[in-house]
Amino acid sequence: MSRISTPATVAGSDAPTAAAEREMVTQTRPSSDIAFTPTVKALQDRRGSRRGYAAMEARGRWQTEITDDLAAFIATQRSFFLATANAEGQPYIQHRGGPPGFLRVFDARTLGFADFRGNRQHISEGNLIENPRAFLFLVDYGTRSRIKIWGTARFEEDPEVVARLMSEGYDARGERAVLFTVAAWDANCPQHIPQRFEAEDVARALAMRDRRIADLEAEVAGLRG
Repeated sequence: MSRISTPATVAGSDAPTAAAEREMVTQTRPSSDIAFTPTVKALQDRRGSRRGYAAMEARGRWQTEITDDLAAFIATQRSFFLATANAEGQPYIQHRGGPPGFLRVFDARTLGFADFRGNRQHISEGNLIENPRAFLFLVDYGTRSRIKIWGTARFEEDPEVVARLMSEGYDARGERAVLFTVAAWDANCPQHIPQRFEAEDVARALAMRDRRIADLEAEVAGLRG
């Protein structure tokens, strides 16, 4: 995997970086506590799910590094959702799309992607300047799989970094790069995820079917002739 060095802090913010958060979490409490706050745990307890999650915490924590399986999953994705919030806590979710592999794994704790030119509202960028905490939500509808990744993110304007993140042959202009430092991640069950397939994958499967039918028809014609 390629490596990009990332700074320990995000300019303009006193909030802890994902690395600092991860270190604090893994040393003193389960990594799932990044999402399971005391209020969340109280709700889990009241509604009957806390025992199961406590057992999960006892068996092991949510992953805090990118595994080979996660890297392989990421490499096939054509889109994901980036969630940020400003200093006042106002949330914002943005869809990011590109060819398979446009979301890159740089090392065990760093993801990156090119910021393609779009409507130029700069909401995500502004939010991350005020509050570097971020969240990635990846859904593969074909396999009915979803991944949740907590961490921090920052925009990077270094042309070399941007160029490394551009996908060859993809018709888009990369203006900046986004570097995401992983604090923790978890995989969800496929329940309620509708199964859908990419149009080009369907077209490829139909073309293979049509070729197979043509071959069989030619074989039948030969046997008859």
